[in-house]
Amino acid sequence: MVADVQFGPMRIHQDQLQVLLVFAKADSQCNGFRKACEKAKFKCTVAREPRAALDCFLDNLHDIVVIDHRNPRQIDAEALCRSIKSSKLSENTVIVGVVRRVNREDLSVRSFIAAGFTRRYTENPSIMACYNELLQLEFGEVRSQLKLRACNSVFTALEKSQDAIEITSENHVIQYVNPAFETTMGYQSGELIGKELAEVPINEKKADLLDRINSCIRIGKEWEGVYYAKNKNGDNIQQNVKIIPVVGQGGKIRHYVSIVCNGTSKTEEIHECVAPDSQTGGHMSNWKDRRKSSLDIRYAGSRTNEAYSERRHSSLARMHSMTMEAPITKAINIISAAQESSPMPVTEALDHVLEILRTTELYSPQFNAKDDDPHATDLVGGLMSDGLQRLPGTNYVLGTTTFQQGARSPATHSSLQDLPSRIAQAVEDEEHWDFDIFRLEAVTYNQICEFLNCSELTLRAWLEVIEANYHKDNPYHNSTHAADVLHATAYFLSRERVKEALDPVDEVAALIAATIHDVDHPGRTNAFLCNSGSELAILYNDIAVLESHHAALAFQLTVGDDKCNIFKNMERSQYRVLRQGIVDMVLATEMTKHFEHVNRFVTSVTQPLALLMENEEMGKDQEAISAMLKMPENRMLIKRMMIKCADVSNPCRALELCIKWAARISEEYFTQTDEEKQRNLPVVMPAFDRSTCSIPKAQISFIDYFITEMFDAWDAFLDLPDLMQHLDNNFKYWKGLDEMQLRTLRPPPKNPGKP
Repeated sequence: MVADVQFGPMRIHQDQLQVLLVFAKADSQCNGFRKACEKAKFKCTVAREPRAALDCFLDNLHDIVVIDHRNPRQIDAEALCRSIKSSKLSENTVIVGVVRRVNREDLSVRSFIAAGFTRRYTENPSIMACYNELLQLEFGEVRSQLKLRACNSVFTALEKSQDAIEITSENHVIQYVNPAFETTMGYQSGELIGKELAEVPINEKKADLLDRINSCIRIGKEWEGVYYAKNKNGDNIQQNVKIIPVVGQGGKIRHYVSIVCNGTSKTEEIHECVAPDSQTGGHMSNWKDRRKSSLDIRYAGSRTNEAYSERRHSSLARMHSMTMEAPITKAINIISAAQESSPMPVTEALDHVLEILRTTELYSPQFNAKDDDPHATDLVGGLMSDGLQRLPGTNYVLGTTTFQQGARSPATHSSLQDLPSRIAQAVEDEEHWDFDIFRLEAVTYNQICEFLNCSELTLRAWLEVIEANYHKDNPYHNSTHAADVLHATAYFLSRERVKEALDPVDEVAALIAATIHDVDHPGRTNAFLCNSGSELAILYNDIAVLESHHAALAFQLTVGDDKCNIFKNMERSQYRVLRQGIVDMVLATEMTKHFEHVNRFVTSVTQPLALLMENEEMGKDQEAISAMLKMPENRMLIKRMMIKCADVSNPCRALELCIKWAARISEEYFTQTDEEKQRNLPVVMPAFDRSTCSIPKAQISFIDYFITEMFDAWDAFLDLPDLMQHLDNNFKYWKGLDEMQLRTLRPPPKNPGKP
């Protein structure tokens, strides 16, 4: 497998991986790794004795070396490993030791590490086990070593740069200076590395100067200005310097890079270019408290702001010439006006605020998944992708059936008059959260309309038509899921807080939206439909394809037949309000806007409600709470949040139901991946390969990235201790489930091979 690797802004070409197998004889373990290399398309070489292995390695410099550590009398694996590691050429080589399977679990890997091994592999001759090990190495240690090798070119550029460059840690310890910096400051090679900046001669007013630029650096912006430093001899040097904060793990600033532009350093007297203390702001004191005497920020005067002010005046003139101002435009104008009389640090901070406000996704966070979490990457990428990468073709194929816009099966009608006793027993607990929807499905043969116990002929006909247009062959997106979401919605509607907020028309809209929200779902994601060039994707311009189709088809089915038109007796104005609410809720289930909906709900509903509740405890603001909840904007946010939580409430169900839903959605994703590979389409979620996927890991990632924050906010609004307890228990279950426990849960491969 050959692919390019992205390392920051640098693209690195990864050649075909070379693997050296060192086994004294061609046993099943050696053959397992050799065949696994063939499967992974790695170049494989086998050596039978240590001397030949070492010579072979020095000639070819393999990426991975696998050494048989099971029989020291045949191969002294640790001695061979040390010999390979003693060569500078092996700096980026991954070395694996194959050990025997033992019962003791307390064996230490310390001797392995001391010998130079990267990791230990417990013998398992299965080709798939060896293949998985090689893949983990390729995308783990090997890729990391590839990036480390690329660092050599970066350091070469730094070493040869004529600009003086210094890199310090977050705690302001000097980590690197290039020769140009050492020459400029009068230090010998290596003399500054590892020193705290407080140990280096600095200007006595340095701490005050650092305060002036603290606000700029803390928000992650680079700063450019003039700094007067002292070299080793105590001479004052004027420098034009750029300071760039480097954000690392945890989104925190981990390094500071200081660049002194070539030709700007000269010895002269110190000129004080410090703004009055009243202009610096008290929020800058943290830097001074923690980093007095820090040298990595070189500053003694700010850049002039004449050009900056001229540009800002011009922008303001253009904005104020607008006759119709949107709220966001008014906010931008107010901030821009505030910049006029603000000191430079505040002005630059407000610049950053304006940059944020001018983005289109104000409530959507940027997602950065860890490299070692492919399930999270695939889930977020697959569920939140607009799927704008489309390939030719207009039909969507499901097995041997062609899915096109508006395709639906004939409705089946049944009577609710003679309800069997087992069905009545199944729906007995429908008002409780732990109601078992699968039990109902089993006894009603998917006639979910009977579950509603509706006596209205038109409503019954409508429910039957809607159910008939759910695909019963879908493992997950079928009428059972619709009934499950309907039940969750009804449960949420029964909570006092929701009753207080919503009007009757909102409640009806919510129940109808829950019923239709996935009607005619093909069992494939939006990204799949866009990539396959389906008619639906073309019709809806690759935007919220499925959600738009669900809402549109439901209304077509409803108003197209008088027998099931539940809206036919409504006044036009009432119908328009109801339709608007239904469509808005169905569209809210589209995952690309997930974080926007959640963050807006938190910002506009839960946080203001918490403040008002504090006053309510003192006997105040009950009317204010009701007024806040009744605001049209907030009612809309509550309805969106309600159907979103109902739609993905599986992790908050009882464990038995949670496991069933996890198996169903996984099977649907597996089937999509199978078809994508068969049709040579982009694989939207590669982690959902039925032969390698870990359902527990997928569920953990889904709960981590989508469920926890959303249900925390919903629980803060409604108080749902039972649901949150289920969520906590289910998360612990998935966390503790190993591969052996998963056998009965994971769907088997379609074409299982020989072990």
